[in-house]
Amino acid sequence: MSVLKIHARQIFDSRGNPTVEVDLYTHKGLFRASVPSGVSRGAHEPTELRDGDKTRFLGQGVSRVVKYINQYIGPALCSQDVNVKDQEKIDDLLVAMDGTANLSRFGCNGLLGVSVAVCKAGAVESDVPLYKHIAHLAGNTNLVLPVPVLNVLAGGVHADGGGVQGLQEVLVLPVGASSLHDAVRRGAEVHHALHALLRERQGVGATNVGDQGAFSLSLPSARDALQLVREAVQRSGNQDAVVLGIDAAASDLHVHGMYRKRTQEEGQEDSLISADTLAQSYRDLAKDFQVVSFEDPFDQDDWTAWSKFTESGSFQVVGDSLTVSSESRVELAAGQQACNSLTLSLTHTGTLTQTIRAWRAARRHGWGVVVSHRSGETEDPFIADLAVGLGAGQIKTGAACRSERLAKYNQLIRIEEELGSEAKYAGRNYRNPHAG
Repeated sequence: MSVLKIHARQIFDSRGNPTVEVDLYTHKGLFRASVPSGVSRGAHEPTELRDGDKTRFLGQGVSRVVKYINQYIGPALCSQDVNVKDQEKIDDLLVAMDGTANLSRFGCNGLLGVSVAVCKAGAVESDVPLYKHIAHLAGNTNLVLPVPVLNVLAGGVHADGGGVQGLQEVLVLPVGASSLHDAVRRGAEVHHALHALLRERQGVGATNVGDQGAFSLSLPSARDALQLVREAVQRSGNQDAVVLGIDAAASDLHVHGMYRKRTQEEGQEDSLISADTLAQSYRDLAKDFQVVSFEDPFDQDDWTAWSKFTESGSFQVVGDSLTVSSESRVELAAGQQACNSLTLSLTHTGTLTQTIRAWRAARRHGWGVVVSHRSGETEDPFIADLAVGLGAGQIKTGAACRSERLAKYNQLIRIEEELGSEAKYAGRNYRNPHAG
């Protein structure tokens, strides 16, 4: 049950940037994990360590991280003779080895690959599927297939600064599907219907996709984007099963206490609006387009705006850059009633154990949980097992397009098949999947 060897290497993510892959060996075999990376990064996220050498990979190389794993972290774990089923002990050891508050010595990308590889080894050692091992580690007894939160239109940094003005993502949630497989089908149908609409109205160039597989054409406003997606939902015949969400990534719009509103008039400068005006625009969208979920609607430190907006409606308000999957920031946000749902990302924490602790904090406060990918992904489908094992209720892993996104959906389909009659799809209970 001990770690025999750890070897890290530099591979490439879905954006063609270097990232870390870790091979961990026990007497049961080889266990491999790879680390995703986000382009939209919050101020409170831990350090993602890069080489900074502009002559190689534009400074994005991870050779230092690979060296740290191979020369320090790996030998240290092997010498400890640790049990791979003791995830918490190993993860706490990793954090202690780094010894910094923001993981700046080895980087969250240095710790995460090792932590996930340990989890995979622990599942085999325990002779259970990966999602059941994660459930055991988390103390969760209610396995749930999550609602896919599919990105269909991209803006902001996910569309090279263009795309939908004022939004980073327009999302579809097949909450009325009968199963996970049925939900992915409906999401794919909406994607293809939207593809057809865009090609009919704006030509072939309008069907380019961004980092997460979503279409990244330029649209003048959130209303235009939501109207287009609603038409695609209707054309696909899924209007009774699909609701909408948005990720505003509003920290990118925040300017000296105000929020930038893109002008639609050529030659005119963008205007600035207050948080209250922005909040009212969100409430109007919720009413007019059945938008049920708002992710990062305000700046990551605009606590007053978050609290007022969450209090003003029954929709899901998701903290991503606000909470960065941190147990302490979840508690801080809960104390201010700033949101009611958590984006849960492994790269926000650096270890599986820290991720589980953030999930527990969210559940203590009755929040919804959205297990999330990053824009620079790998083919590793680990977050699919994580979402089921935690009974999270929602998973955000991009469009029904691009193989690194579909790898996660396909793994969920396999898990649902394996669970058989015990499979439970979160559906309309996506914010509280343990109810009913």
